[in-house]
This record gives sequence, structure tokens and C-alpha cells, in this order.
Amino acid sequence: MFVNEVNDIKIYNLSAGKSVPEWLTDRRRRSQLMKKVDSRRQIELIQDFDMPGVCTSIRMSPDQQFILATGTYKPRLKCFEVRNLSIKFERCFDSEVTTFEIISDDYSKLIFLQCDRYLEIHSAAGRHYRLRIPRFGRDMKYHQPSCDLFIVGTTKEIYRLNLERGQFLQSYESDASTLNACDASTEHGLLVVGSKEGTIEAWDPRCRTRCAVLDVAIKLPGAKAFPSISTLKFKNGLNMGVGTQSGHVLLYDIRSREPLLIKDHLNKLPIKRLAFNANHNAVYSLDDAMLKLWDESTGKQIAYIEARTTFNDFCTIPGTGLLFLAQEDVKMLTYYVPAMGMAPKWCSFLDNLTEEIESEVVEHVYDDYQFITQKELEELGLEHLIGSNLLKAYMHGYFVDVRLYNKAKAIVDPFAFERFRKEKVRQEIENERKPRLQLAGKLPNVNQELALKIIEEQSNPSSSKLRDNKQLPNLLEDNRFKVMFENSDYTIDKNAEEYKMLAPVLNRLEKSKLKEIKKRIEINRVAELQEEENEQREEINNDEDLFGLDNDKDDSDSETASSDDEFNKEFTKEMKKVYKDVKKQKQQEQEELEEHLNGSEEQQISDTKRRKELKMISLQSATEMNYINRGMMKAPLQDRILKEEAKNAQIQLVGRSLGNRQMKFDMRKPLSKIMKKREQQMKVHREERKKLIRPIKSLKLKKANYK
Repeated sequence: MFVNEVNDIKIYNLSAGKSVPEWLTDRRRRSQLMKKVDSRRQIELIQDFDMPGVCTSIRMSPDQQFILATGTYKPRLKCFEVRNLSIKFERCFDSEVTTFEIISDDYSKLIFLQCDRYLEIHSAAGRHYRLRIPRFGRDMKYHQPSCDLFIVGTTKEIYRLNLERGQFLQSYESDASTLNACDASTEHGLLVVGSKEGTIEAWDPRCRTRCAVLDVAIKLPGAKAFPSISTLKFKNGLNMGVGTQSGHVLLYDIRSREPLLIKDHLNKLPIKRLAFNANHNAVYSLDDAMLKLWDESTGKQIAYIEARTTFNDFCTIPGTGLLFLAQEDVKMLTYYVPAMGMAPKWCSFLDNLTEEIESEVVEHVYDDYQFITQKELEELGLEHLIGSNLLKAYMHGYFVDVRLYNKAKAIVDPFAFERFRKEKVRQEIENERKPRLQLAGKLPNVNQELALKIIEEQSNPSSSKLRDNKQLPNLLEDNRFKVMFENSDYTIDKNAEEYKMLAPVLNRLEKSKLKEIKKRIEINRVAELQEEENEQREEINNDEDLFGLDNDKDDSDSETASSDDEFNKEFTKEMKKVYKDVKKQKQQEQEELEEHLNGSEEQQISDTKRRKELKMISLQSATEMNYINRGMMKAPLQDRILKEEAKNAQIQLVGRSLGNRQMKFDMRKPLSKIMKKREQQMKVHREERKKLIRPIKSLKLKKANYK
């Protein structure tokens, strides 16, 4: 259990805890949860309170004994019994559920509106009947006095299905093109429907006529999105809440056309669901990003719950502070707000537990995993792990085990902690050390020009172009921006390309202000020199004259008198100059890149030519070496021709400076000399053999003739 405190209102998250990554198997996930100490202290209010994929809608039965939720995948319904704090049954559907209604006190009678135009009516035993409607439905409401089920959707007709007679009745026809939401009052039975055009129509089921039309869109002229009606909810017989697609909530008294209150969610997201807490005069409003709790009479925010994924639906238990949230995730969230009421009877132990729990906020989704980008992965030298089980791809980076990350960080930069420690010690010493010379309005050590600009705007509020001359907040006194003027890591880099592009917009100061900045910086520097060197006042005045402080006064006075037209012309010139410089720099970088690429192509062509030459040389030398090897094997080591080869060989290095090097070993010249000597020896040898063979043949002929 974790608690978050907003506006002194404590919100207990009963389903929070250290999350385990989704890609792990169920067995490994359970083993990791058992090993962690925090998981042993984690409270699981309802056992297996989750969905296989996504939870789309959630409801509480009227008798407050069963919680019903629909989700995917496979499309299914789960029913949880609060008496046993566990699941009671589970059913699957053929298609996803858009919304559903509970028409009995318990789970015995349910109606599901599905995304493929089908209506399913379920009893306690299972599916009772299934029928189809003419158009796609978006919302439905059961009217108990007439036993009619009203269905609205992508049509102007309001379908009426009488569950007592089991047939469709004559539909109501509205003036709108599409109907998004509907609701019926339990006190007087009035049916209201909200349209895409931003109107609300009220129908009386007793006489089957339209009573009135309320235009909501005309009350929101400043909305950026068209305020189509997204949800409707009756508080009682007279008060009603309206949610729009533009992110506004309007509270109405049905006796008046003017809204009692207009609440803007400020998220520009459609309002999905509304609920009222009559005991504490509060309203619950839900969109994709947030659930807000605010006062009904003033609109002041009481508390809020932020989404980690996307909220789909929620339900509250009347008279209590417990609520359930359906989101685009496996978990269904359970929150307890003691300020909105006590815990229900079936979990009354929560009131005792909340008194003993200290405030603690969850900050990380995966505490045992570190997210790193592709660039950080290359810096750590872990790019060879891509594709293995040690890295899990996520968005524009990877999840890696925090132990592996710390080891790799220590290997790549072993002195990082030492530098961090020295920097912290230096900052502490500078904070404790007080300057001996106290200056009024002394500038900070970092981003002095920005600080002077802020001081100038504070001193001259009329010069700043603000609506109604509102006073600017002082960033120098704000603790949120204090580090920007103390830590050198936040120094503005004027050589960066982004700064060059935005400099004309950011530095929209007159030249007088720029001169004033230079003067203040020089004065600050002179004061520091006075403290360090203890020079006389005359020398300081001479230094000020050298710096040209007196000469700038007349220039600044004359330049402040320049008109706005001249300033605009100078501003446009400066913008054009900056764009030209940036364009030239990009062209130069592109030309250098092309030259580098062309050089690399020429190098590749030369490498291929050299490889072909080496192949030809190796083929020629192979035939020549066959003749030489026979003599070399018989000759002694000192008489071998390796010595001559080493002397006459020519070695050349071919390739780039970084890798892929080749050695060219030219054996043509020494081999040609050796072959000439060898050929001469072979000629002498052949002549000697001829001389010997001729007399032998003559002797053989003589012997044959003699016989």
C-alpha cells in the first residue's frame, strides 16, 4: 500500500507496489515477487483483481456485494464477490464489450452492448439471449418504470427494447446526426441524450415526446475542440453533470439553461465518466490521463489521481471513499480516499491500516531495471547484447538489469563517483563560504546575462509585453530554478546550433539593455578585483575608464530612443544572418561528408585492383616455386635462397589507418634472377647428357650388327 498526499488529502493506492516486467513468465514473476521484501508488505485487497490484457469498463452491483468488470483478450467478464474478496465466476464473449448495464440488485441480470452491434442478455446461469440492433451502439440505459432499454449510437434514432414484452418499440427520432451518451433519472424517469453537435435532448417516456433541447456548445466559445457531448450523469432529480469532448464539465439545474459551473480539465481530452459524492459535495470526473476530485459549488480541486497508462472507466461505492479504476493495463486499480468517506463494511480493516502507514510515493515503474538509449548502450560497450535476453527493446531504447548497468558504468568510467564526490564537496564549500565584499544585487557565477535580463524585467515591469501588466515571477528567488544559476552544467552554450537558431528570438533586448549587461558584468569583475588585490580607488577608476564604462552611457541613452521599426528591421536582419550562417555550416558539413564518402569509394576501388594484382602474382609465383622447392629441400640452410629472397623482397602496406590492412610482398624480381640461373644450369645439364647418350647409342648399334 502506498499513499500520495495532494492538498492535504491522502490517497491510498491499494494495488501499488514494485511492478514486475510484463515479458517475464508467470513462474519467474512469482519467484521475483517472493524474493522482494516490499512484496511481503504489499496488500492485495481482492485476489486476482486483473485482466489478461486490458480492462475496458467496471461496475459495482446495486447491493454492493459484487464487482463486475469487462476486458480483453479474449473478451470476457469477471465477477468478484467482496464477501470472499475473490473472483466468483468468469465468462467469455465473441466480441469486445462497449458498455454494460446491471438491471438487478446482484449479478443475475446483465445486458452487454458489444462492438459488432449485438446485445447479449445474461442471467445467473450464463447467456440467456442474443439479438442484433440496426446500427452501432455507443451507450445504453435501462428505464426501470417502463422496463425499456434505451440504446443510442451512430444514428439519430433512440432504440427502445422492451424487456417485458421482448420486442422493439417505436424509436424516438432526434434532430442530431449522432448520439454519444444517455442517462435516465431514477426519481422522475426523464431520459436525456447527448449529441455530436453539442446539444442535449430531454425525452419523457410517459408521453414519448421531446420536452426540451439544451445547447451546451454555445456556452464554450473558447474551446479548441468542438464540445460534443461525451457523457451524462444525474446527481438527483434536479441537478445534472455534462462532460464534453473538449475536456469541460458543466453542472446544470434542469430548470435553467445557464450552467451552474464550468470546470476545465486542462488536458484537452474527452471526459469519459462522471460521478457525484453527495455527502461531501464533490464531483469525480475522468479523462484518459487523470481522475479529478473537485468541489461542486466552487470548482476548486480537492485531489487527483494520475494515470500511468490510460484510464478507461471507474466506479465508486456510494457513501464510501473506495473507488475502482479500469485502465489500459493488466491491473485494475483500487484507491481509498478517507476524506471522501469511510471504508465499506467488507474492508473496514483499511481504516486501521491507513493510520499506521507513512507517506511514500512510487517513483519508478521498474525499480530493478534501468532504461538506456542506443547512444548510451554504445558508450557502455554493450551493443553486442542486442538480441539477447539481457536487453529488452522498449520505445527508443532498451531495459537492462540495473546490476549489469552499474558494472558496465564502473568499467567504462571508473572515476565517475570520485569526480561526483569532489564536485559535491566543492559546491558545499562554496555555499558555506561567504564573500567578504557584499554587493547589492550581485550577479551569480553562472548565466550572468540571463540573470541580468531577469533583474531588468523585474525592475521595469512596464517594458515587458504582458497582458494587463502582470508582475513576472522572479526566477532568481525560485528554488526550482536555483540550480540553473549555481551549477556550471546548466551554462548556456552559445555555440550550439539550437541556440544560434533561437538567439534572435531569445535576445529580444534593446541595445541599451545589452550595454547595461556589459556594464554590470564589468562592475562585478572590478569589485572582485578590488577584493582580491586591495588596490586603491584611483586604480579602480582607471580600470573603469579602460573598460569604457563612461563612454557607453551616451551611446545607451541615444540607442534607447530608437523606434520600434528600427528594432524590427535589425531583428529581421539578424534572423536572416543567423539562418545563412547555419545553412553555410550545414552545407560545409555535407560537402565534407561527400568528400569522405568519395575518398572511401576510391580507396575501395584501389583495394580491389591491388587484390587482383596480388592474385595474379600468386598464380605466377606458384609455378615458379614448384621448380625451386626441389633444389631448396636438398641444399643446406645457408645455401638456400631464402636469404636472397629476404634481401630482394619489397614489402608495401596497403589499406586504411584503422583496420583492414594488407601486406604486398613482391617476389617477381628475385624469382626472375633465380629462374635465369636455373635455366642456365639446365642447359648445361642437357648438353652433358647429349654428349653421354650419343656414344652409348652407337655402341648398342654395333653390338646388334655383330650378332
